[in-house]
Amino acid sequence: MPDTRLLKVQNLSIQFPTRKGIVHAVNDVSWTVDRGETLAILGESGSGKSVSASAVMNLVDTPPAVISSGQILFRGQDLLKASAEDRRLVNGKSISMIFQDPLAALNPVYPIGWQIAETMRVHGIDADTARRRAIDLLGRVGISDPERRARDYPHQFSGGQRQRIMIASAIALQPDLLIADEPTSALDVTVQAQVLDLMKELQRDSGMGMVIITHDLGVVEKVADKVVVMQGGRIVEAGPVAKVLSQPSHPYTQRLLDAVPGRHGFSVNEAAEAGPTPLLEVRNVSKVYFGRPKLFSSAPQPQVKAVDDASFKLSRGATLGIVGESGSGKSTLARMLLGLDTPTAGSIDFDGKDLLKLSAAETFKVRRRVQFVFQDPTASLNPRMTIQQIVSEPWAIHAGVLPRQQWRERVAELLEKVGLLPDHAERYPHQFSGGQRQRIAIARSLALQPELIVCDEAVSALDVSIQAQIIDLLKELRRDMGLSYIFIAHDLALVRDFATSVIVMYQGKIVEQGPTEQVYGKPQHDYTRRLLAASEVQPGALAA
Repeated sequence: MPDTRLLKVQNLSIQFPTRKGIVHAVNDVSWTVDRGETLAILGESGSGKSVSASAVMNLVDTPPAVISSGQILFRGQDLLKASAEDRRLVNGKSISMIFQDPLAALNPVYPIGWQIAETMRVHGIDADTARRRAIDLLGRVGISDPERRARDYPHQFSGGQRQRIMIASAIALQPDLLIADEPTSALDVTVQAQVLDLMKELQRDSGMGMVIITHDLGVVEKVADKVVVMQGGRIVEAGPVAKVLSQPSHPYTQRLLDAVPGRHGFSVNEAAEAGPTPLLEVRNVSKVYFGRPKLFSSAPQPQVKAVDDASFKLSRGATLGIVGESGSGKSTLARMLLGLDTPTAGSIDFDGKDLLKLSAAETFKVRRRVQFVFQDPTASLNPRMTIQQIVSEPWAIHAGVLPRQQWRERVAELLEKVGLLPDHAERYPHQFSGGQRQRIAIARSLALQPELIVCDEAVSALDVSIQAQIIDLLKELRRDMGLSYIFIAHDLALVRDFATSVIVMYQGKIVEQGPTEQVYGKPQHDYTRRLLAASEVQPGALAA
């Protein structure tokens, strides 16, 4: 019988020396992947799942990290003992990786088509063939008009689109092993299904093995053959997916499953009684971006309507969920609400005042009342500042909110609220996982006790247990402080569990809106029904 063993990680231990002692990031971890098999590594942020998988690609810096024991055998070759030249031949061609943070992984000064083609050119494919294949790959991962978009730069794409570009680059050489670190965390449900289907199709065609690192149990259930569950750097449970998810034996695995939105039914979030003046009113807002015409062309300047005639209201104490595909205009709409983008047409009233007509001083006062949690925590946190400085920065900007002598104590309280430790205040952003950085961003948004928080995929990078903790915290603040939210997400089950009303966006337009029970229970638009079907949140009555 032929040996199908592709990768074997055996007794791997990785340590990080710090001033406060040794951090055991990975402790005696063992797992295997066969040809044509998919292994999912499941666990909370900081559990060691990304560090152990990164060691396969030689992406763990040593020093400061120390690989104290173990083997990583790829087709029988111990990669930990391989030369730098041998590793270069393996990485990219035989083993490829999809990174969690696409903005940090993509070079901002090169067009994305050039970057995808570079992966192929480095391994001997001629430039013309590489360019054509790059365009084909962009189309396969759901980027519309791929020939034109191949000339665009990373900043011209949404977060979900950038993740698709990373996936296209990773599969360009049809590797034998694909390691995917949260490959679908930034994708909407329809594109997530498309990308997962594409990865499985490539696996069927080539016999590729896959390692998927994720906190999304839905992804594990859809694509994995077996799963290992990690906590505190150790594997606490392992086995076939069907057995682990249906009959978890470890208490930690049971807690993860219990935290999945809708697993025990959906709560009903009653909307707050609407006052005479809504907290936020958006009327006929549009945003048009003008592209660059071709050189020496007489054609008119191309236009893209990112948001098209959007109107809605938000009452105090309510939560408006915004759902839709990546590129549907959700984030553009959110940026206009904060004044980060100026609408081409329409008006935005906050507490009865038109935000577009306020003076600079009035706008500064409003900014204290409205806070934002960005989709990408790496880009929104200053890498040169400690967490203490990041969370307390709003108090330095808005003088008089909190006496300086109370800053340290208040930062510790906010970190504990979002599931971090007070000791983390002295660290820097790069010392945290992606999910932990998002928790820091949420803690900062709470510092000024705002009236409205705009959350743009604020919990998409969090594992399910911390996600549930953050949603419970946001619900508690809504109940106790009358806080309002605009909650942009691609996780429809999460929106159903949290929002009091929902708007559905498609190609810049609001195609459906109403109370959560109405939109989910009796969707009127075909696109809404497709979204619900793709997310497996089927129409029906909400559970109390």
